[in-house]
Amino acid sequence: MRLSRYFLPILKENPKEAEIVSHRLMLRAGMLRQEAAGIYAWLPLGYRVLKKIEQIVREEQDRAGAIELLMPTLQLADLWRESGRYDAYGPEMLRIADRHKRELLYGPTNEEMITEIFRSYVKSYKSLPLNLYHIQWKFRDEQRPRFGVMRGREFLMKDAYSFDLDEAGARRSYNKMFVAYLRTFARMGLQAIPMRAETGPIGGDLSHEFIVLAETGESGVFCDRDVLDLPVPGVDTDYDGDLTPIIRQWTSLYAATEDVHDAARFESEVPQDRRVNTRGIEVGQIFYFGTKYSDSMKALVAGPDGAETAIHGGSYGVGVSRLVGAIIEACHDEAGIKWPEAVAPFRVAILNLKQGASDTDAACERLYRDLTAKGIDVLYDDTEQRPGAKFATADLIGIPWQIMVGPKGLAAGKVELKQRASGERELLSPADAVARLAAPPVAV
Repeated sequence: MRLSRYFLPILKENPKEAEIVSHRLMLRAGMLRQEAAGIYAWLPLGYRVLKKIEQIVREEQDRAGAIELLMPTLQLADLWRESGRYDAYGPEMLRIADRHKRELLYGPTNEEMITEIFRSYVKSYKSLPLNLYHIQWKFRDEQRPRFGVMRGREFLMKDAYSFDLDEAGARRSYNKMFVAYLRTFARMGLQAIPMRAETGPIGGDLSHEFIVLAETGESGVFCDRDVLDLPVPGVDTDYDGDLTPIIRQWTSLYAATEDVHDAARFESEVPQDRRVNTRGIEVGQIFYFGTKYSDSMKALVAGPDGAETAIHGGSYGVGVSRLVGAIIEACHDEAGIKWPEAVAPFRVAILNLKQGASDTDAACERLYRDLTAKGIDVLYDDTEQRPGAKFATADLIGIPWQIMVGPKGLAAGKVELKQRASGERELLSPADAVARLAAPPVAV
């Protein structure tokens, strides 16, 4: 993509309404625009990041055996009355009536709808286990939306729902999602810690929130520092095998949100020098809720003995749009964003330091052509801005690699390659720069 033809409305000043770093940088970098309180239009740069995150989530759900579908944003109120949640959910639910006076709601989550789909088609235990997921927009009418996409009213979410014959099977499904979440966030360059958490309006008695430690987080968290050094399961993880050792390793060390924190246990189990008490950003949450929805909505299957039995369920959410803000909170400096390569809108920025000069123009065109041919996402800054402004823009929007092409370097047959995350710079021939960037990344 040539910057001269791209839509990138950079802001030079910090927006007054932005209270935290991620909101401020997303507005300044031209990633989104607020259309109403807690509701945003995703501009091209932000949308590219959103789609990269969505794809990683999708790949790891598929790897764990979940099956993708797509449910609508609007749901019938009667479904929620069946489960008993319509009146209990509270003012966060946006309630709507259509022209025929039918009561609808803009879905904040999809347990009822997926249960209705399941009970319509699945009649036998032989179709189990089953895990269905979608990536869809949700709406929760927050009383005080703030912090940009971190606490918006409209948000993109991955929600998965598992169906099993009994508790043992449901816990195996829960464990698969637990491991899938560890891998998902690690692939995005995040260290997300699974912490015991309240189940809230979803229901059930088993839940973990996946938390990224950050002082700007909305949740108080307590954990053993050693949990930060635990290994993330590899790409060769066998989801059909026994995942219990992985789960036990990650849950044996103390880690809890403030809602379920046990101060006495924390002090007795965790040595003073390993106690972490800070704040964190929730990027995902998983739940096992037993037969809560199958009992109330009569989601029954015939068991091995032919008798009808209520299925055991779980639900598993990832805040896809929230992750954009969470990654920025974890990966930035005073100059701007520092995107991990897996989610960056572009992997490489080519900065022509003397636009219009025949030598730099030709070299940049050749780099642009060669990198693009190798499948690398490139943003070519071919604008008439001064070099300093180009440097500032590239740092602000956080492109992981910058190739700076100037007449002095080209005279010696070199371009300068800069890594945004570390700030390290290296003089290379254009061909060597292309070869360096074309090397395959290490798989997580």
